[in-house]
Amino acid sequence: MIKTQVQLPDTLYHEAKRISQQYEMSLAEVVRRGLEGIIPSYPNRSAQKEPWTLPTVSVGLVKDPFADKNWREEHAIDAVGRMK
Repeated sequence: MIKTQVQLPDTLYHEAKRISQQYEMSLAEVVRRGLEGIIPSYPNRSAQKEPWTLPTVSVGLVKDPFADKNWREEHAIDAVGRMK
């Protein structure tokens, strides 16, 4: 095991001490359990082999509605909300 020092804001220290007293464990155990809980939320960036890219999503369109220049006319809606 490695021995280390950390600086904590007063409120965080007092809450950690409260937990250690109420649950009958050492302050070191509270800190270890806290780190064990938070570490999975931060994956190892150096383990990523490829840079992240936006995934492609298929929405099931057979035809690209924006490829045709007349798409506005095909899908036009009048002032009442009906298709023209």
